[in-house]
Amino acid sequence: MKNSNTFKKVISHAKEYGFVFQSSEIYDGLSAVYDYGQNGVELKNNIKKYWWDSMVKLNDNIVGIDSAIFMHPTVWKASGHVGAFNDPLIDNKDSKKRYRADVLIEEHREKILVKINKDVAKAQKRFGDSFDKEQFLTTNGRIIARQKKIDKISERYQKALDNGNLHELKQIIIDYGISCPVSGSKNWTDVRQFNLMFDTRLGSLSEDADVIYLRPETAQGIFVNYLNVQKTGRMRLPFGIAQIGKAFRNEIVARQFIFRMREFEQMEMQFFISPGEEDKWFEFWKEKRIKWHLALGFGNDNYRFHDHEKLAHYASAASDIEFNFPIGFKELEGIHSRGDFDLTQHIKFSGKKIQYFDHKINKSYTPYVIETSIGLDRMFLSVLSMAYTEENIGKNNEKRVVLKIPPALAPIKVAVLPLLKKDGLPETAKKIFNEIKFDFNCQYEEKDSIGRRYRRQDAIGTPFCITIDHQTKIDNTVTLRYRDSMKQERLKINEVQRTISEKVLMKNLLN
Repeated sequence: MKNSNTFKKVISHAKEYGFVFQSSEIYDGLSAVYDYGQNGVELKNNIKKYWWDSMVKLNDNIVGIDSAIFMHPTVWKASGHVGAFNDPLIDNKDSKKRYRADVLIEEHREKILVKINKDVAKAQKRFGDSFDKEQFLTTNGRIIARQKKIDKISERYQKALDNGNLHELKQIIIDYGISCPVSGSKNWTDVRQFNLMFDTRLGSLSEDADVIYLRPETAQGIFVNYLNVQKTGRMRLPFGIAQIGKAFRNEIVARQFIFRMREFEQMEMQFFISPGEEDKWFEFWKEKRIKWHLALGFGNDNYRFHDHEKLAHYASAASDIEFNFPIGFKELEGIHSRGDFDLTQHIKFSGKKIQYFDHKINKSYTPYVIETSIGLDRMFLSVLSMAYTEENIGKNNEKRVVLKIPPALAPIKVAVLPLLKKDGLPETAKKIFNEIKFDFNCQYEEKDSIGRRYRRQDAIGTPFCITIDHQTKIDNTVTLRYRDSMKQERLKINEVQRTISEKVLMKNLLN
């Protein structure tokens, strides 16, 4: 299922069924900016709730805030974004397409690794149970040659990044024959730095206005509010501050649908700890976060950890949770051990004492931080792409497209459908709808045949449909239809609310 063709289908489905629209589409759109439609916003809000409940509701030492998008410009000097928030940009002279040089190199390296994995899979199929993977990797000539190439690229690439050597990044691209994905051309410009922050002006008159920035991340809003939260909440280490909010980056290459956008949303939590405990808490949050993802039931094989080779100068550890999108394994969430860098920088630039007084040792110190940061839009895409399913059903192999979204996250929890638009069935259906709409996000529908209505509800991921028919008037029962299995069962009207509630509770994922 994981291929570019599937990705195109997911994108098309997202528009057709009200999940994601191109922003300003009637004016030919705005590049890498998207709007969430009526079903998309519900799914997005449910993902937010899943994250927020897991962080704030279930942890008595984590609280939430909502900081402003506009911040004092010195914040971004302290954080290093003004001077160092750059990506290496390179253009292809023939296709006129722009790329990140580091991404081109990483993708080339990944292609070699894919070839190695294919060779391993073929050998494993050929030799069966007698196959020794480790021996094969260390003795097969072709594998060894490819691995040496990966190691050499990694060595040069890492050194170039560490030294900020833009010329060497271009030379790597040339030496390994990396071509433009669009044109196949290898006619490249020089690599240059590109700052990712959007700036604007704050003030009534442009000549008197101060330059400020749209925040490129939500984390700094947490750090500058550390003292406010710690003192007003009387928080004791270890404790966390969580936030969901918009961030903005002027990406060089904003593509792949909502995977990389210029306006996006982050779900971040900064966990403040005592110095010396960073290794313990880093491992703790790695384990806790992967469990949160796996609870959705998308399969262990679709997730993996990628430990960073290159660490920021202030970090002691960093690991990404990567997800198997239709475009391959890509970063979904990052867990970082940031030390005391952020708070120390804000102490330096603000002149304020931002420390924690530890009553146990009668001493003040600057806390260390473990960060978990996940892109809400990428999380949305991971759910949508895994839920998208094509099935052949019935005697004639009729095609069914269904979104198998976990019920707790589904935009619409239940659809209420009268079998016919007569004989009092719509009136009974609307009565049931009005009784349960306060508890669930419901949808009432009476247009078209019942089969067509089922297919529409399947396509938007509605886990349950309630059908009101003539038997309802006789014995007060309705048909409850299950999305994934398409099985149906009769249910008393007074049992509908309780039965569905048990199946769509967020608690089912959080346990």
